[in-house]
Amino acid sequence: MRVRRDGKLPIGWHVLLVLLPILVAIAALGIGRMSISPAEVFDVLTAKLLGNEPASSELVVKTVMQLRLPRILLAALVGAGLSVSGCAFQSLFANPLATPDTLGVASGASFGAALGILLGFNLVGVQMLGLLMGGVAVTLTWLAGSGRDKGGLSYIVLSGIMIGSLFSALVSFIKFAADEESQLPAITYWLMGGLDKANYKTLSLGAPVIIAGLLLFMLIRWRMNLLQLSDDEARASGINVGLLRAVTVVAATAITASCVSMCGQVGWVGLLIPHMCRMLFGNNHLSIVPSSLSLGAVFMIIVDTMARSISAAEIPVSILTAIIGAPFFIVLMRRSGGWRI
Repeated sequence: MRVRRDGKLPIGWHVLLVLLPILVAIAALGIGRMSISPAEVFDVLTAKLLGNEPASSELVVKTVMQLRLPRILLAALVGAGLSVSGCAFQSLFANPLATPDTLGVASGASFGAALGILLGFNLVGVQMLGLLMGGVAVTLTWLAGSGRDKGGLSYIVLSGIMIGSLFSALVSFIKFAADEESQLPAITYWLMGGLDKANYKTLSLGAPVIIAGLLLFMLIRWRMNLLQLSDDEARASGINVGLLRAVTVVAATAITASCVSMCGQVGWVGLLIPHMCRMLFGNNHLSIVPSSLSLGAVFMIIVDTMARSISAAEIPVSILTAIIGAPFFIVLMRRSGGWRI
């Protein structure tokens, strides 16, 4: 199945991209320290959807619905959100190395969450403070980089690097000030990234932000092809490029801050998946955005399933994404002979 010349995906790809995350999620529900057959998983899910009593045991129902389903939903949202945000930033800055943390949002959200742990906030409080500080970091980046030369996106990138370094230093200060017995291990483990604390309450706070951002990018994906044009070229096409850039930054920032506030820093997803999609489908955002959404969700579900299954102690997902992502990215780069945005 080849991508059409107008950049749209054939119907076969649409079906595959919709079904693949669902099938991978159902398979992941049965994988873990307690193996659950696909028939039991299907029984529990269909019974709950129809409001019936599952035929499976109470232990199986609790494992599927309370332990595995929330973190699989979170993994799908985080993978999709970070992939689409990375795609948006790479297009906005015309930089193949741009990531969701280009404007310092992940560093800001990490500082907020670390501060929340230091102050003894509960999980929801930590999440809200992380979300707030992620927004503060991007606001500072935008104010620092949008001086007289308002068209200089390179200034925004440089400001993002500086603000990100500032908040990383603040995170180090929080770790220095934290109690070595209780707070420091919690902060360190959280910064490594993990989905083990996923539950429906945290999802209800962070998921609407991610879903709204993803829906927005799906709606404007054909306009995202104009992000790299000059102001005059974009204006000739009838698009307010300044507004488009602002919407892109706000939506990608909100998605990234929400992801980081729920599960800590997860690297490589926003860099690797968009490049993989460009290699498969070309540079048209009509195909890149939906494919990044789908494959990002699949990638994170697989990585999280590995993190909780391959050893007795759960492995932080950021370790696995780096171990998988770095070699895979090098292979893709060598095969493609370089990247084009």
